[in-house]
Amino acid sequence: MKILVSALEPSSNLHLKEVLKHTKNVELIGIFDKNLGNPLYDISDMAIMGVVDALKKLRWFFKVADEMVALASKADKILLMDSSGFNLPLAKKLKKQYPNKEIIYYILPQVWASRASRVKKLELYCDKLLGILPFEIDYYKTKARYIGHPLLDEIKTSRQNDKTYNAIAYMAGSRGSEIKRLLPIFKEVALKLNDKKAILIIPKHFSQQKIDDLYGDISSFEISKDTHKTLSEVDYAFICSGTATLESALIGTPFCLVYIAKKIDFFIGTKIFKIKTVGLANIILSRHNGSFLHKEFLQDDVNLENILNEYKTHDKNIFSIKADELKNYLLHGSSKNVATILES
Repeated sequence: MKILVSALEPSSNLHLKEVLKHTKNVELIGIFDKNLGNPLYDISDMAIMGVVDALKKLRWFFKVADEMVALASKADKILLMDSSGFNLPLAKKLKKQYPNKEIIYYILPQVWASRASRVKKLELYCDKLLGILPFEIDYYKTKARYIGHPLLDEIKTSRQNDKTYNAIAYMAGSRGSEIKRLLPIFKEVALKLNDKKAILIIPKHFSQQKIDDLYGDISSFEISKDTHKTLSEVDYAFICSGTATLESALIGTPFCLVYIAKKIDFFIGTKIFKIKTVGLANIILSRHNGSFLHKEFLQDDVNLENILNEYKTHDKNIFSIKADELKNYLLHGSSKNVATILES
């Protein structure tokens, strides 16, 4: 069976890799990590840095979409993952060209956070919508179903709550702007908490050149590219907003979120979209039972005093209880379910 895949993000390809473990006779064509097969384009070809870069490559992206539509003639099914900016217009083109070919969307756009108008487009252009958050299914009418969360398949380790750990993890994000805003405060925190080993977790796909360019002098940190293993072996973590907050929650490692956004982005998020919380773990748990898992420090609240005080006063037992509530809400992994849907 040939599956046309459009998976542009590194995280999507990690989830796709897990799905493939449960398939037998599936051949991938399209856009995905070259380590998973022989793609039309590798995800490195699709990477963009900022709005200017995106505008420069706009015509090229249209060309790639047309190539994907042509390639779809060889596919039995179509699997779109995340990246709605590219995949939603692609879904429209595919459905127009192949009205009877099944289009599956896995890792749905965050319509619950912004641009709810995408719901109608998703239901119009796609045949099956596979959600990884239980509450997001409520935004759809008939085509969406909750199939579990991929991190429950991918996380193979957990932190022992009754054990003493002599290290603290720092995660400054994956975007250059995030790293440059957070790293200075992380260095200050690490200097104050010098009785604990400071481990800086860097995205696995970063080259040494990229690390040198973005981070500068990080000689005061031990460096790790193994997020799950490191989070399971530390006393606490300071984490930039993102999936990492959910990873730490599922592993059972206490943490706080530390994030400094561009002023215009923060204004739009809080004043226009009325966003109350930014950590994915907090978003999920608050939707489930109205409670929160961790503290969030944003913008001017990101300072040495606040962060150190939170570390010294956090209650690891309450965190453990809330983390279990979150894990139980998500129920199970998603990979086997996606594999079954692809092969059915």
